[in-house]
Amino acid sequence: MILDTQKVFDLLLALLPEIILSVWAMVLLLFAAWRHGDPRAQRQTGWLSLIGIAAAFAACAWLWASGARLDGMPTSVAVDGFRWAVDLIVLLGAGLVVLLSLDYLDREGIRIPEYHVLVLFAAIGMMFLAGGEDLFVVFLGLELMSVSVYVLAGISRKSPASAEAALKYFLLGAFASAFLLYGIAMLYGATGSTRLGIIGFQIGSLQLAHHPLVLAGLAMVFVGFGFKVAAVPFHMWTPDVYDGAPTPITAFMSASVKAAAFAALVRILLRAVPQLHGSWDVVLWWLAVITMVVGNLVALAQRPLKRMLAYSSIAHAGYLLTALVGGSMAGAAAFLFYLLFYTLMTVGAFAVLAFKGRGGEREVLVEDLAGLGETHPWLALLMTLCMLSLLGFPGTAGFIGKWYILTAATGAGYAVLAAVLVLTSVVSAGYYLPIIMAMYMKPRLHAEAHAGVSVPAVMRGVLAAVAVALILFGIWPNLPMEAARAGSHAFLPDQVVPISTRMIPR
Repeated sequence: MILDTQKVFDLLLALLPEIILSVWAMVLLLFAAWRHGDPRAQRQTGWLSLIGIAAAFAACAWLWASGARLDGMPTSVAVDGFRWAVDLIVLLGAGLVVLLSLDYLDREGIRIPEYHVLVLFAAIGMMFLAGGEDLFVVFLGLELMSVSVYVLAGISRKSPASAEAALKYFLLGAFASAFLLYGIAMLYGATGSTRLGIIGFQIGSLQLAHHPLVLAGLAMVFVGFGFKVAAVPFHMWTPDVYDGAPTPITAFMSASVKAAAFAALVRILLRAVPQLHGSWDVVLWWLAVITMVVGNLVALAQRPLKRMLAYSSIAHAGYLLTALVGGSMAGAAAFLFYLLFYTLMTVGAFAVLAFKGRGGEREVLVEDLAGLGETHPWLALLMTLCMLSLLGFPGTAGFIGKWYILTAATGAGYAVLAAVLVLTSVVSAGYYLPIIMAMYMKPRLHAEAHAGVSVPAVMRGVLAAVAVALILFGIWPNLPMEAARAGSHAFLPDQVVPISTRMIPR
């Protein structure tokens, strides 16, 4: 399906998922304000939010299946398989978080129906962030996502830790956004445009690869995105914010926020500055190495489970950076594949933590899971699969994802980086495997240790589907691999219409 954005109907089709979710979110905001005093409003808003997420998901799937692409002058939002793939992953993560939050919010006394509306607004920002073909759209998407998540991190008004998390995230996030905006201004000053395709054309045609403004602007962009993806040394906010935020929001930040920010970085690198690969690959190489090493080593020292998973997410940011260093379509495909299953295993692990804990789950230690395999075998099995998949154990989707990243890295000539990934993954066994050992090999701390753990029927079905996916696609990965490759075709040279032909009036 070829879309001409000079036509209103085609333009609306190109933005259909975002339009659906935006209209639904605004309607739900009115509903939440009207029913704010009703104790049932939180759950009602949550279920209604899932309808909007499902409709946007269906629109994305339909546009991708129909081969939607642009014809005519470039727009500010991409219409390609990479955008649809990331949008589907983001919406999947948002849907899982809403489902996880329904009972969690009631249990924790957070009866705020606007919570789910903020999740929708954050997802809209992520979708614009992932599909932005203009740096201004990328920035607007980033800010919409960030402001929503700032509020969500501090939405537990009774918790000082939640308020502290929101304040730290807001202050450091604003600082990082300033770097990003300054980098955008520098790139505009050097190339005269904020459109990614035009920036790439100008850098190549005017030989701006070594222009100081271009290099400085790209460095500023790296700082801004380094903060959002929690790459070392821009990670210092991550443990405290993840620890203090409500657990479903921690899962949301660890999975979906990271997915959208990485997707925007991929598009910028492969669309706007591919000619600068010889400069930015060194930066990403060192960022990936330091992030993998620091994330895994510090995670080894953590006993609180939530904080340990926070440092684990930092390490996985290093793995995703490894996929990008080569600047190739193979790396983009590996990124998409790993991102999908990273979302599933991360949300699954935080879901187990949410069911086990109380009061924000900050005090849940690895030892507190002792005996969970005896009292709640299915929950322990899910946690085991998530830990093994995060570790990269053969037979799980996480193993296939890491293998795909290793293939992309070695194929691009980064064998040392691939070796670092393997070694740091071995180190991660030092904190993933003790969780499994505690659940199955240690007795409960006391007879009533897991008496309060209860999983709603809907979540049991959803988490069972997550567990099946981690095993099924670890054994038979063909379908998601083909989808990931199809998404990476957005960066084929013949998919980019020359700027000279784009600018000719029709």
